[in-house]
Amino acid sequence: MLWPLSHFRKSRTPSRGTIEAIYGMIVTQAREPLFYQKLQVPDTVDGRFDMILLHLWIALSRLKQRDDKELPQALFDHFCSDMDANLREMGVGDLTVPKRMHAFGEAFYGRSAAYDRALAEGRERLVEALDRNIYNGRDIESARRLADYVAEAIAAPAADDQTRPADGGLRFPDLAHRI
Repeated sequence: MLWPLSHFRKSRTPSRGTIEAIYGMIVTQAREPLFYQKLQVPDTVDGRFDMILLHLWIALSRLKQRDDKELPQALFDHFCSDMDANLREMGVGDLTVPKRMHAFGEAFYGRSAAYDRALAEGRERLVEALDRNIYNGRDIESARRLADYVAEAIAAPAADDQTRPADGGLRFPDLAHRI
């Protein structure tokens, strides 16, 4: 009997611990008080949600640079599960949850497309996208400072696949040293 070559490959399915570690890092970074205190990100439910989306996009952008399709998908799936659980915990009814999840998906994909496009077009386009999505078009100077952080976060080197720790080797820049 002939076995397909894929039968002998090591499974690349990410562990639940890896996904939870990366997602926890995203949420922790998105909640960093300096974003709200020094970079003037609105300290609202929407502002915090936008920061989670931004950090998820950064992490997914970096993970896409690797030869690993399963980890980004598993991370996005975990984000969706977390948002669903949060809605239910807040008492959102079963009939409303799918509508809200659809809106979350649209927000993520819309912002991701805008950030991808802006990143390809240059720093000023990224500043404009961040100002529009994070600051509602009201704080271009804070958006410039946030764009510097985003550019550094996107460019950060990742750990080699062979030595990747449980958090996927992803790190965010230390915001305290940037401000």
